[in-house]
Amino acid sequence: MAGGPAALTVDDVHEAHKMLSGVARATAMEGSRYLSGLVGTPVHLKCENLQRTGSFKIRGAYVRIAGLSEEERAAGVVAASAGNHAQGVALAASLLGVRSTVFMPVGAPLPKVAATRDYGAEVRLHGQVVDETLAAAQEYARETGAVFIHPFDHRDIIAGQGTVGLEILEQCPEVRTIVVGVGGGGLAAGVAVAVKALRPDVKVIGVQAAGAACYPPSLAAGHPVAVDGLSTMADGIKVGRPGEVPFRIVEALVDEVRTVSEDALSSALLLCLERAKMVVEPAGASPVAALLSEPETFDGPVVAVLSGGNVDPLLMQRILRHGMAAAGRYLSLRLRLTDRPGALATLLGVLSDVDANVLDVIHVRTDPRLGLTEAEVELHLETTGPEHCAELSTALRAAGYRVMA
Repeated sequence: MAGGPAALTVDDVHEAHKMLSGVARATAMEGSRYLSGLVGTPVHLKCENLQRTGSFKIRGAYVRIAGLSEEERAAGVVAASAGNHAQGVALAASLLGVRSTVFMPVGAPLPKVAATRDYGAEVRLHGQVVDETLAAAQEYARETGAVFIHPFDHRDIIAGQGTVGLEILEQCPEVRTIVVGVGGGGLAAGVAVAVKALRPDVKVIGVQAAGAACYPPSLAAGHPVAVDGLSTMADGIKVGRPGEVPFRIVEALVDEVRTVSEDALSSALLLCLERAKMVVEPAGASPVAALLSEPETFDGPVVAVLSGGNVDPLLMQRILRHGMAAAGRYLSLRLRLTDRPGALATLLGVLSDVDANVLDVIHVRTDPRLGLTEAEVELHLETTGPEHCAELSTALRAAGYRVMA
C-alpha cells in the first residue's frame, strides 16, 4: 500500500480484505424490527461486537502488522490502549508470529487486561489515563526499536477498518445510510473510502459522545483540534484529538458527524440488550443512540455499525441502571412516614397495588434530620415507563406520603 494518506483508495481496502481472509470474520447483519418501526425504514445492525477480540480493531491491526518488513517484525510491535485496540494488536501479532508489548492504564478493567495477555501480548500497566499510557508506549518504541501501532492514525489501519464498508455493501446492497461511531476516526474514514468509491449516493454519518466530541470543532476549524475535559461512558470513542490521516478523509467523505448524550448512549445499550439480544459496549451502541435521538432524520435502509462488545460487567451493571432511569423505567425517591409498627409494610402495600417492583429499600429511623416520630425511606423501584412513574408518585401522595425526591 504505497503512497501517502491522500492516495488511500478502495483498491487498498480490497487488498486489505483479501489479506484478512481467514483472519477477520465477515460479521453478521441483523435486522431490527423495533428500530425499523421507530425510524420508519428498514434498520440493520452490523455486528462487529461479534468479531474476533470483540471489536473491529483486529482488521486494522492485522493489516498494519502484516505490512511490516521482516526487519520491523523482528523488532516487535508496541501499542497503547485501554481495551479494544490492545486486544486487536495482541491477536494480530500472535497470528503473524510477531512479539507484542501493550501498555494499558493502571485502572484498565481486569477482564480486558487478562484478554490481552491471553491473546499473547506482554502487558505493562502504566499511567492513570490513556495519554500517559500512550507516552510510555512511544518512549518504549524509541528505546527498543519496536514499531508503534497507532489505533487510528495510519493508512493501513484505515484500509483494514474499511473492509467493514465492503461487507455492508455486499450484505445490504440497498443501503442508503451507514451510521458509525467516531473516536479518532479510523473506522469512519475506512468505511467512507470504501463506500463512497462504490456507492457515492450512500450517506455516511459519524457519531460522537457529546462529552468527548473532537470532530465538530475540528471540522469547523478545518484541521484537527484537541479538546480537553473529556467525559463519557463510551471509552472506545473517548479521543481528545482526531488523527491527521483519518481527519482529512472524514472531512472529505463523511456526510455528517453528530453527537449523542449519555442518556441516549445508555438507552441504546439497554435497547441492544433487550431488543436485539446483543451485548454492546457504549461506543458500539453510539449509532443506535443517534437513531433513538433523531429517528426521523435518516434515509433508509439504514445500517448501524455495532463496533464492539467489550464491556466490563460492573460498568454494564451501572450503565443498564442508568439506561433504565433514562427510559423512565427506574425510579429513586425518598419519603417520610410515621415511625410505628407496620408502617413500612403499609407503604410496600401501596407500591404493590400499583405494580411497582421494589429493588432496594433503605429504612432510616435514627437521624438528626428526623422528628421524634418520623422515619425516612429511600426506595429504588423498577417501573414500566414514565406513565407508570407518574401513577406511582400520585398513588403515594394520595396515600398521604410526603415524597422528598
